Amino acid sequence: MAIQITIIGLGQIGGSIGLALGGQKASLKRVGHDKKVDVERAAQSRGAVDEARHNLPSAVRDAEIVLLCLPVSQVRETLEFIAPDLKENAVVMDTSPVKSGVFEWARSSLPPNRYFVGLVPAVNPEALHEIKFGLEAARADLFQKGLMIIDAPRGTPGEVVQLASDLARLLGADPLLADPIESDGLMARMHLLPQLAAAALLNSTVDQPGWMEARKLGGRAFAAVTAGLAYQDEIDSLRISAMQNRASTVYALDVMIAALQGLRNDINDENEDSIAARLEQALEGRNTWMNERLKAEWTVGVERKPIDIPSFAERFFGSVFVKRTPNP
Repeated sequence: MAIQITIIGLGQIGGSIGLALGGQKASLKRVGHDKKVDVERAAQSRGAVDEARHNLPSAVRDAEIVLLCLPVSQVRETLEFIAPDLKENAVVMDTSPVKSGVFEWARSSLPPNRYFVGLVPAVNPEALHEIKFGLEAARADLFQKGLMIIDAPRGTPGEVVQLASDLARLLGADPLLADPIESDGLMARMHLLPQLAAAALLNSTVDQPGWMEARKLGGRAFAAVTAGLAYQDEIDSLRISAMQNRASTVYALDVMIAALQGLRNDINDENEDSIAARLEQALEGRNTWMNERLKAEWTVGVERKPIDIPSFAERFFGSVFVKRTPNP
C-alpha cells in the first residue's frame, strides 16, 4: 500500500521535496496542491507530483503525511482550513523558518490524534547563489549536503518524530533534533537577520538625498547585500516571523548594531589598525564558513543509515497509524 504524501505549496521547497521523492513511486504517492493552477500543472509536468488536486479538502483527505511548504503568512489559515478533513493519525509537517507561533496555531487548529512536526531545511550549498525562485528553482538534490532541523511539540509520539527524521533522510538531508526555542534562535541570526539588514540598507539609501545619482552606480556589493530581501514568497512573512520570534530577533539586531557602532567609532576615531582587524576577521570568518558549508562535513564520524522504503512504509502503517487511546 502506497503512502500518500500531500504537498501544499509547490514552490522551491515543495517542488524539491516532490522531485526528491520521485524515485519512490511504488511506495509513495505524491499529491500536490498550490493556490495557482498553472503552478500545479507545471509541477506535475516536471514530475514533482504524481497528481495535482486544486480542491484542498480533497488533496488532504486521504493523506497520511501533509507537508505545508508555504510562506508563514499562509500557514495559520491553511491549518484551519484542512483540519476538518485530515484523517485520524495524519501527520502534518511544516517548513516555515520560525516555529513557536506555528506550534500554537497547530495546537489550536488540529483535532485530537492528528500530529504536527516542524521541519527547518537547509539547502544544498550548491544552491546558495541561486537567483531563481519558486518552482523554477526546485531541484531534486536541494536538501543534499544539508541539515534538516526536526522540531516537535512536547508530547509528540516518538514514532512521529522518527517518521520526520526518516523523511529528512529520504530527501538527502541529515536530521537534527532541536528544541523550538533553540531552533528559532538560530533562524533569527541566520535567516531573519540578513533579510532585516537588507531592509535597513535599502531604507537608508533608496530615496535618500543623492539617490537619483547613486542608484546609477549600485554594483555587485549593493545587489548582493540587498538580495536577502528579494528572494522570498511574501514580504509579510518576514514581518510575522520577526514578531513571532521577537526576543531572538531583537537580540540578533542588537549584536549587529553593536558591531556597526564599533566599526563606525573606529572610522570616526581614525583607528586604522582596529578597522583593519575588524575587516580581516570578518573576511576570514566568511571564508571559513563558506568552506565548511560547501564541504558539509557536519556528521563526519557518524554512521549515516540509508532509509529502506519498504521498512519505512511498514513502520509508518504499523506504528504511527495504529489506533491510539486519547490521553485522559
